[in-house]
Amino acid sequence: MSSNALHVPVMLQRCLDMLAPALAQPGAVVVDCTLGLGGHSEALLRDFPEARLIALDRDPSALRLAGERLAPYGDRATLVHAVYDELPEVLDRLGVPRVQGILFDLGVSSMQLDEAGRGFAYAQDAPLDMRMDQTTGVSAAEVLNTYPPGDLVRILRTYGEEKFAKKIVDAVVRERAKEPFTNSARLVELIREALPQAAKRTGGNPAKRTFQALRIEVNGELAVLERAIPAAVRALAVGGRIAVLSYHSLEDRLVKQVLAAGASNTAPPGLPVVPEQYQPRLKLLTRGAELPTEEEIAENRRATPARFRGAERIREEVAP
Repeated sequence: MSSNALHVPVMLQRCLDMLAPALAQPGAVVVDCTLGLGGHSEALLRDFPEARLIALDRDPSALRLAGERLAPYGDRATLVHAVYDELPEVLDRLGVPRVQGILFDLGVSSMQLDEAGRGFAYAQDAPLDMRMDQTTGVSAAEVLNTYPPGDLVRILRTYGEEKFAKKIVDAVVRERAKEPFTNSARLVELIREALPQAAKRTGGNPAKRTFQALRIEVNGELAVLERAIPAAVRALAVGGRIAVLSYHSLEDRLVKQVLAAGASNTAPPGLPVVPEQYQPRLKLLTRGAELPTEEEIAENRRATPARFRGAERIREEVAP
């Protein structure tokens, strides 16, 4: 399976343009926190020949395929099996105190969506796994079969923004008592039957929100992201830049909050002069969230929900 054939990087040129001013200097270090199949990483190594890449991924299969793709770049690329909230430990282990660029391409990689056995896609029958790292953690089937009904309702409402969470969970609880869930097709059919007719006529596949919620729960995605974005900002050198691609409102809202907080003056009101420790640490480089162009969506339908934000580190943290 070729990584090139499987992966069209989302908003690639915009990511490169965002990070370019920070990566022009010799010895610059850029971190791809979500390596996937290596499309963004390959372009970073190609376009910035003086830069060194550190790339993280929790999925051993992705690391193997991306490693083949990036092999021509030799020791300029360091690939690490890690979740992106482990960035501070990875940098410490590699002896890299600060970096010039950081990229996050959140969500599910093309490989994970396209490999039926992973269970991410609701359009094809597959084992209900959804773990990005299949060597650890609980599967989506275990979540469905063992979580209390109240927890399942909370997950579907919070992570899937599913209005009919209670109806779906009631049906899940009835069915799992007869036979545990193992495959995605049975869950998709149950969701279709549980939803009102009007809800099935809008918004694409009715299972989409439930599958998103289960995937986020299985991989702890929002909790990881809550830790990862602030850690990434702290890892940036002054003049360094961060670029983030999100794919649903929960991710984008969290990224927006962290970047906006970093770009804010935190001084108590009424101070005639704002001390250095209260000055903004970041400068926002995007006006709101940027969207992919119509041309990109036509070329790569998976770019459709993408939301892009960027910021630059403009000063160090200053202790009060």
